Amino acid sequence: MSLNLSQLRAFVAVLDHGGFGAAADELGLSQSAISHSVAALERTLGGAVLTRHGHPRPTAFGDLILGHARAALAAATAIADLAAQRDGLPAGTVRLAAPTTVCQGLLPRLIPRWQAELPRVDVAVFEGEDDEVADWLARSTVDLAVLVDPPPGPGVLLAEDAFHVLLRDDHPLAAEPGIDLADLEDDAFLLSSGGCERHVRELYRQAGTPFSPTHRIRDMGTLLAMVRAGIGVTIVPALTAAMLVPGLVMVPVRPVMGRRLVLTGPADRPWHPAATALVDATAAALAA
Repeated sequence: MSLNLSQLRAFVAVLDHGGFGAAADELGLSQSAISHSVAALERTLGGAVLTRHGHPRPTAFGDLILGHARAALAAATAIADLAAQRDGLPAGTVRLAAPTTVCQGLLPRLIPRWQAELPRVDVAVFEGEDDEVADWLARSTVDLAVLVDPPPGPGVLLAEDAFHVLLRDDHPLAAEPGIDLADLEDDAFLLSSGGCERHVRELYRQAGTPFSPTHRIRDMGTLLAMVRAGIGVTIVPALTAAMLVPGLVMVPVRPVMGRRLVLTGPADRPWHPAATALVDATAAALAA
């Protein structure tokens, strides 16, 4: 069986970038070369790995091999990067996934530090919702992720992020030192369904307050705009402060609840050497 990495790389790129043309642009090849590589992979394996009607998707067989293909590519990249760092300096590209609030509130401070301390390590950021980020790490789409409230394991705690009520600055409660959930019963509640829903539901459960959101909002920019327009109020993590625009304020919510943000790698396979170096550097910096 003449299976090779270029075939696997083309297969994964088509899925990750949404089509043969986009995969060709990403890999610096022609679209026909990508198509040929995928076809060669299918001949080698004896079955179709992609559906080609409309937006490319993995077949049932393709979905079975996708995780193994990602792992093989990640291992090959790690081996090449190890060879490149024979002088002892970490090198390579680390794909990092993180939720939107982390991308806005933490990464702008961390990335310059990483660039200064690990100049041969490039960080490629993938922004997603909490569940997406965890899935990308599990599927080898990324090398590292900032996970929300993960189980105990390796990694470094970046922050413990408390939840706040987000409201207009002219709201009657805007100047309060803290807000009880019961005080929001007269306001329309906008539920952010992009990752914090389970925390919000738990807050209401602990407070014993009925939970009946008026609107469900997926995009953080839309959520901020609707609160600013006076449509309702919401509950967001403290890192949302980096995204605030004039006219909005954040007030701590009672009962107090936080979330743990942990930078970590995959639990079921070896970490990319540069990813290990990045986590170690971050831990050392936070401990200093």
